[in-house]
Amino acid sequence: MISCFLPCVTVAFLLHLIPASSFAIVERDDIYRSFKCPAILLFDPTAYLADMTFELPCHCKPEIVKSVVWYYQKNTGNKKTRVLTDFNGTVQLDVENVQSSTDIVFRFSIRMFSLIVFKAQIEDSGNYMCGSQDGHFFYGYSVDIQNSKNAYVAFEDQHGHPQPDLVSKYFVSFTTFWEWTVCDRCDVRGEQMRIGLCYINSTYLNSRFRAAQTDVTSCGSEGVPPKFKKLLSTRRPEIIVRSCMTQCHKPKKGILGKLSTLMHNIMKLKDYIPWLPKVPTQLHTHPLGSRLTIACPGAKPEQAVAWDKDDKRLYHTEYLIGINRSMRVFIDHGNHLNFRFVQYNDKGIYYCWLQGKMKAGFRLAVQKDPVKKRHFSDPESVFAMKIIGISYVFFFIIFILIHGIKCCFKDLKRLLFTEQPSTIHEDRT
Repeated sequence: MISCFLPCVTVAFLLHLIPASSFAIVERDDIYRSFKCPAILLFDPTAYLADMTFELPCHCKPEIVKSVVWYYQKNTGNKKTRVLTDFNGTVQLDVENVQSSTDIVFRFSIRMFSLIVFKAQIEDSGNYMCGSQDGHFFYGYSVDIQNSKNAYVAFEDQHGHPQPDLVSKYFVSFTTFWEWTVCDRCDVRGEQMRIGLCYINSTYLNSRFRAAQTDVTSCGSEGVPPKFKKLLSTRRPEIIVRSCMTQCHKPKKGILGKLSTLMHNIMKLKDYIPWLPKVPTQLHTHPLGSRLTIACPGAKPEQAVAWDKDDKRLYHTEYLIGINRSMRVFIDHGNHLNFRFVQYNDKGIYYCWLQGKMKAGFRLAVQKDPVKKRHFSDPESVFAMKIIGISYVFFFIIFILIHGIKCCFKDLKRLLFTEQPSTIHEDRT
């Protein structure tokens, strides 16, 4: 009996040690067996915000194909098709046809037949197709990367509302919202964000670029007729912000719950000791007057990120980009903390929160750069030249208007007050 029991226990123990990913592979193979590729290549419409990282799974392929190749095409009429990865799914080919940016080679990767795009840019919009080495396509996506710089921002605490639907005779444009993020801070007032992307519903869409059994696609998709895109140019992606409040530690019932609460309160006492950092802190020395961007370690654009300076909360309602064009310190849509130019009063410790928990700290020290040569290509020089140029054009227009008005008044006075020569009629008898 014992001799039969020991092998069973050993087998069960070994099965327990097998990673879960191996079962995911079997499950993925079962999906490919049940999901048949369409006879005509269709493009699944998807939309993302710029600077996001997203994944495109290859939903179907023949069983004999053990590895896939991902291709990119700007539009269906373009004859140039870019190979994003080699046939092992590791690096990019067709280097001569890729964009000039140096990081594009490292922004594409294949994992489990899926294409992962890191920090997508607006120029990455187009058609993505998974296929074989000999150029057969199995599944396609029409990817629309929407601009985050001109996003419509609304704050619910300030009674802000989403954009109304754009209704016309031939289509209806609306916003599809993602789920709310988690509260970006705990035990203090935090904020939640919700991203909304532009979609269109119409019966005039190209059947190859719309969702299955629906007449819906993203506003920037190739399936939208060109005449519609002129009307959709004013439609923008949306970002909704609202306040929230959550606890860092949720108390549990029982003795173990009381002990965990006690330990949490003891660990919280270190926040009141000034010489002990709240989280791991990194020292960064930056020259005075130069630009600075700080990123939260491990954060993604779609995650909840918050920033604090010492004991001051940098809320999105005050520091989100686009609220005020003259802001020197702002938070962009990629959750980065930006300084247009660093000043002495920027010294301090900046803390970033990730998914509701304090993640890291940055101690910023500002020093004067003794030897710094200004160039016309510097951001500060470009900004100064723009201001000077705009001011010159503005005052020149005022100058022309004033002189034009003066000339008009002179001509008007001349017409009104100039005496007309009188004609003398002499009666000759």
